[in-house]
Amino acid sequence: MHHHFFQQRFHQFMVRHHGHQGFGHFGRGFMDGGGMGGRGFGMGRKLASPDLQLLVLKLLEEKPRHGYEVIKELEERSKGFYVPSPGMVYPALTYLEELEHATVEAAGTRKLYSITAAGQAYLESNRGRADELFKQFERVGERMERVRRAMDSEQAGEESEGRFGSKELHRARRDLKQALIEKIGSSKEEQQRIALILQRAAAEIADK
Repeated sequence: MHHHFFQQRFHQFMVRHHGHQGFGHFGRGFMDGGGMGGRGFGMGRKLASPDLQLLVLKLLEEKPRHGYEVIKELEERSKGFYVPSPGMVYPALTYLEELEHATVEAAGTRKLYSITAAGQAYLESNRGRADELFKQFERVGERMERVRRAMDSEQAGEESEGRFGSKELHRARRDLKQALIEKIGSSKEEQQRIALILQRAAAEIADK
C-alpha cells in the first residue's frame, strides 16, 4: 500500500516539476514501466527471468538464503524500487535447483538455498551482467532517495503554508489532495464525476 502510494506521489511530483518529456530514458522507465538499457526493469516488476536468476545467484554467492530473505535483500538494495513477488522468486529458486546451480536444505517448512559449483561457474561467466544489474539498483535507489527528499521538502512547505489558515482548512486541503492522488488513472467517467464535484465546491466557496 505504501509503495503504491509513493509511486502515485512520484508520478504527480515528476509531472508537476519536470513534465513527461523532461524525464529522459531513465524517467520514462519510471513513468511507463519501460526497461532500462533494453534489459532492465520498470516499476520493479518486469525483470526478465534470466536476469532475476543472476541476481539470486549473486545473493546466494554471498551466503545461503531463504526465499523471503532473497526478496527482502532485493527490496533493500533497490531502496524499494524492485520488489519481486514470491510468485517470481520461488519459481526462480526452483529452476536454479533443477539446473543444479543451487541446492536446497529443508528445515521444517523453510528451505535454505545455497549456490553450487555449477552455479558459481555460470555466475562467473555472466558476472558483468550481474554486476550491471546491481549497479542499476544503486542508481535507481539514489534517484528514488532524491525524489523522496524533494517530495518531503515539498510536503513540509505545504504544511508550513497551512499554518496561515485554520487547522480545519489545512486538513480539508490535505484530504482533498490525497483523494485526488488516489484517483490518478481512473476512468474518464470517474474523472468527469470528480470534475463536477470540484466545480460545485468552487461555486459554493465563491458564493459568499
